[in-house]
Amino acid sequence: MVPSLFIGHGSPYLAVTHNDYSNFLKELGKRIRPKAIVIFSAHWESQTLSLTYTDDLLDTVYDYYGFPEEMYQINYPAKGSKIVAKILEERFKKAGIQTRREEVRGLDHGVWVALKHMYPEADIPVVELSVNPFLSPKEQFHIGAALKGLGEEDILVIGSGTTVHNFQWMYPNATSPVKEAVEFDDWIFEQVQKGDIDALDQYRSLAPNAALAVPRPEHFVPLFIAMGSASDQTTKPQKINQTYEFGTMSNMCIEF
Repeated sequence: MVPSLFIGHGSPYLAVTHNDYSNFLKELGKRIRPKAIVIFSAHWESQTLSLTYTDDLLDTVYDYYGFPEEMYQINYPAKGSKIVAKILEERFKKAGIQTRREEVRGLDHGVWVALKHMYPEADIPVVELSVNPFLSPKEQFHIGAALKGLGEEDILVIGSGTTVHNFQWMYPNATSPVKEAVEFDDWIFEQVQKGDIDALDQYRSLAPNAALAVPRPEHFVPLFIAMGSASDQTTKPQKINQTYEFGTMSNMCIEF
């Protein structure tokens, strides 16, 4: 059995960076060894829930610009899995959630940046799924809940995003986290640990500094999907990492 995870995928530079956070991801991958990975990425937005559908190697997608040439030479040659994709389709169908197959799309950096450290051999099949940032936290939780129990089959569900993600609120020379960012993360995790989806559904009005932390929700909503997918809703979620880049960019990770 494996848990569900919410991970902060960091900037694309994380893929070529060796620091405390990359070491954390490396150790996380050693501890959790699934037979397949199902990952919702903040960098794939779609109104209809979409998923990669192939058994072939998935392309490494460079969904960024203006980076050094080395950032366009990275390769994460994971294969897909039609078997796992079909399992997901059936579960979503039972939950009344419409899906769409994507047979040519590869893995964006919201997926491979973290997986490159967690599973560097790229030897575990991956199915990437899209997010609709305009759905409420409760609706995101419902999407995740359709996948409840996959962990018992050793299929790892990951929500890949960032709780605090605001390019206009960053401090490149910061050596410690900004307290407003920490306050937001602390409030969010408190509600997550209590399982208070009603409070989380109203985070914009209840959470401290919410407008600063989440100017747009695409990086935030994978948290609620991961939360909903937890196989054992009676076990309290664990905060397994809380570090920051540029003072505010959160790498908070939660294990469900």
